[in-house]
Amino acid sequence: MSRTLIYNVEVVEPGIRVGPGSVLIDGRKIVRLIRDEDAQVEADERIDGGGRVLSPGLMDVHTHGIHQAIYENPGDFQAAAEACARHGTTCVLPTLYKVMSRKSLGLLRELTAAMKGVTACSYPGYHLEGPFLALPGAGAETLPGDVGLMAEVYEACEGRVSAVSISPDSKNIIPVIEWLMERDVVPFITHTAATPEQTQQAIDAGARHATHFYDVFPVPPVREPGVRPCGAVETILADRRCTVDFVCDGVHVEPIAIKAAIAAKGYEGVLLTTDSNIGAGMPEGVYETPWGYKVRVRDGDGARHAEQGFLAGSALTMDRGMANLFRWLQLPAEQVWAMGTSNVAKMLGLKHKGVIRAGADADLVLWNENFNVARTWVAGKCVYQA
Repeated sequence: MSRTLIYNVEVVEPGIRVGPGSVLIDGRKIVRLIRDEDAQVEADERIDGGGRVLSPGLMDVHTHGIHQAIYENPGDFQAAAEACARHGTTCVLPTLYKVMSRKSLGLLRELTAAMKGVTACSYPGYHLEGPFLALPGAGAETLPGDVGLMAEVYEACEGRVSAVSISPDSKNIIPVIEWLMERDVVPFITHTAATPEQTQQAIDAGARHATHFYDVFPVPPVREPGVRPCGAVETILADRRCTVDFVCDGVHVEPIAIKAAIAAKGYEGVLLTTDSNIGAGMPEGVYETPWGYKVRVRDGDGARHAEQGFLAGSALTMDRGMANLFRWLQLPAEQVWAMGTSNVAKMLGLKHKGVIRAGADADLVLWNENFNVARTWVAGKCVYQA
């Protein structure tokens, strides 16, 4: 295997430090992190980082598409991976929400076959957004919990499922959560108007992450003047076992809500995601989706239904999300970086991703100014160079 030394960089160790150093890669892995610049190391290739930032690759747990690729089209997985690399994202949970039914099992098998062998991005497994959701959002399925259906979908995906979004107020949902936990699949809470009691039951059963937090979490109605109603949001914020992710585009969530979550959970409990749709990272315009409608993308806005105007995912990419977090938050840089890297890996149980240390996967990004990507490596291979 060839050894590559990336030197003269500001190395991001999420949650620990950002400082000068070098990183030695051997094959697919990081074999050494050198925290000084007097590194006399043998290497087949030496890359001068020019004093720029070198971070772990960004990780997106909730994305339906990027550029003109969509994860519900088997032919789009490679194009989506290449687009992710351009935006500094090296690990993705392709998110599906219109194909979780018995009539779509064949398509799920096709998608899973297409996901194998992609090298420009790591796809550890799907995020299935539903079908056991209480509220449809932009059109997700709203079925009661059904362990039998869940097992059939899981089998069609050949077990390549990392997360499943559920609603605590869906009927029969607790057995589904328990079934997922037995297989190390992370249940995500979302699309819910659950009561505190329903939410706490789901948390206690193992559902301890909330995705696109605050979005499709409607505020409970005021039933008595002077009494502040509480629901799923407050219950999740109050339980330190729970983590949350936000669509950090400035449209889906006010930055103050992200700051409130950090105050409740610390930076370790907050993650960046995109909920991106077709058109993310593309110029303003109207883009086709496979779901029978078009989305309109504009600067400073989400992805919206082109005719009816409601939000249909976002136009966000992870690099822009990181830039927004750095603008909004007065936190040490290593803590902000963690929200798009190590916090994500820890929530998913991916011990070798989201960090720069010996033994970690060599998924790395070298950044130019303004969060523009200079180079992206996945498993030690340079998959994008500006």
